[in-house]
Amino acid sequence: MISKDQLPDNIKEIIKKQVEKFNVRVFTEEVNEIPNVEDIPGEGSAKWLKIKDVICVFVDMKNSTKLSASHHAGTTGRAYTLFTGTAVRLFKEFGASYIDIKGDGVFALFNSNKVNAAFASAVTFKTFIKEEFTPKVANKTDVDTGVHIGIHQATLLVSKIGLRKSASRGDMHNEVWAGKTVNMASKLASLSNSNEIHVSDKYHSKLRSRKTLYSCECDDPVYLWEEVDITNDDKFSFDKAMVLKSFWCKKHGATYLKEILDAD
Repeated sequence: MISKDQLPDNIKEIIKKQVEKFNVRVFTEEVNEIPNVEDIPGEGSAKWLKIKDVICVFVDMKNSTKLSASHHAGTTGRAYTLFTGTAVRLFKEFGASYIDIKGDGVFALFNSNKVNAAFASAVTFKTFIKEEFTPKVANKTDVDTGVHIGIHQATLLVSKIGLRKSASRGDMHNEVWAGKTVNMASKLASLSNSNEIHVSDKYHSKLRSRKTLYSCECDDPVYLWEEVDITNDDKFSFDKAMVLKSFWCKKHGATYLKEILDAD
């Protein structure tokens, strides 16, 4: 417990009020889909919403720290705008219900009936990285960049925490997504060397369309996924991941993309 003279009274009062909130019983309400932002409860309600089987696609820029440290702010800003701005717009186009930016990364949340849309968004984004982002950044810098991508599916809790807008300050009131979904997707992304999609075995088991599993008819179709043993990695709550290294085929990609989306 904080002692009498350990902190100023105004700071102790803030902490006291937050501890009082901690002692209030919180309850959850199950909902079938990711809610609209305005429907997410705040701290005052003592309620969290619970959504089952939410899919999180997490994308993270490779070597962003090196890019920021070694190049002009304008060049760094242009790279971030291209990476982040494209990610947000593509995820929205593929039907993500919630999108957030985390530093040099972006995560998108899809409802459980959007398994194939989530997959298609990830392959589309990494195809953009290979064909547009990396060459353009390489033309302006000496940084070897790309993307790390992770996908996981699990139950999420959500509420809003922080301070609402007032006349004296901006908005400090944000959605907090609790649970393993976003965290595990981020950790799966960290397994990638570059331009790979690492997914949990739970999410991978939901990919039942042949076109999400096998290469196109340019040649004899081959199984595209490789198993990754993460049994000894205590960062994860599961023992197996799967990795995809391929991109959309230059000849059949658009057709495959449409048929995969239709599978939802």
